[in-house]
Amino acid sequence: MNTFADIYGHDKIKEHLQNGIRMNKVSHAYIFNGGLGSGKKMMANAFAAALECEKQTGEPCMECHSCIQAESGNNPDIIWISHEKSGSIGVDDIRAQLIGDMQIKPYSNRYKIYIVDEAEKLTVQAQNALLKTIEEPPEYGIIILLTTNADIFLQTILSRCVRLDFKPVGDECVTKYLKDNYDLTDYEIKFAVGFAQGNIGRAVAIATSSDFAKLKESVLRVVRHAKEYSVTEIMNEVKAVTDYKASIDDYLDMLSMWYRDVLVFKSTNDTNGLIFKDEIGLIKTIGSQCSYEGLENILTAIDKVKIRLKANVNFDLVIELLIMTIKEA
Repeated sequence: MNTFADIYGHDKIKEHLQNGIRMNKVSHAYIFNGGLGSGKKMMANAFAAALECEKQTGEPCMECHSCIQAESGNNPDIIWISHEKSGSIGVDDIRAQLIGDMQIKPYSNRYKIYIVDEAEKLTVQAQNALLKTIEEPPEYGIIILLTTNADIFLQTILSRCVRLDFKPVGDECVTKYLKDNYDLTDYEIKFAVGFAQGNIGRAVAIATSSDFAKLKESVLRVVRHAKEYSVTEIMNEVKAVTDYKASIDDYLDMLSMWYRDVLVFKSTNDTNGLIFKDEIGLIKTIGSQCSYEGLENILTAIDKVKIRLKANVNFDLVIELLIMTIKEA
């Protein structure tokens, strides 16, 4: 379990939540809004534990019965709403696990806290069912909605919740977190920080996950060989990129980072600011093959791909056009 002291960055959010506990001015409903890996779950865990802590100092003491239960994940009054990961969170889920359950008083604590992860998946019917509970909660009831997109909530939900936005943290904060918690080389840290764009969870994923290593290999294969790809080879590459459909933003961000490195080196001949510094030979080669206009065209094309995919344009077609743009540049 995390305490507030374990969380790097988001100082204003921590201060707001801790002051609420100390001053006994806690809201009955919160929205934690931020990207995947931004720290919402860590904050929810720390907040819930601090709320239930018998000492009420604004920080979990890690010694009382409630904190010991929270640390082991067995506090009966801290409830994570479960649902099918691939589907929506329906009205039946909310009624069974939250609305009905909240009528039962806390088992052994001051509050009964319900945490809804991926709350952007709440159906309109589920939100409407939740609304009455948010409007008229029992004194001990607290609801925390964790979401990557608070704007999808009904206005009536938004107006009755305290919304806290988890913004990107500074690179120095991400660097410190990685140095304090992982055994990584300076290059691995620099690469992860550059890719993370202020998201600690994302930095950890790329620094420690074999999936990200494969993703990097896939990106480098495209930039290395796109120039001589035949039509058949382009189609094969499109099929390969489909493996990363679930994490396509990561794929596109890494591709964009690569071409920004090429553009920076071509402009300055300086390797100090490069993220892909270990690929300097390939950066020089690509830079000599591409004009400034060609590199700008690729970066623009990557941005357009993101917009088109959000508009549900055909995935294979969009990736094929992107690889063609890279080939022609």
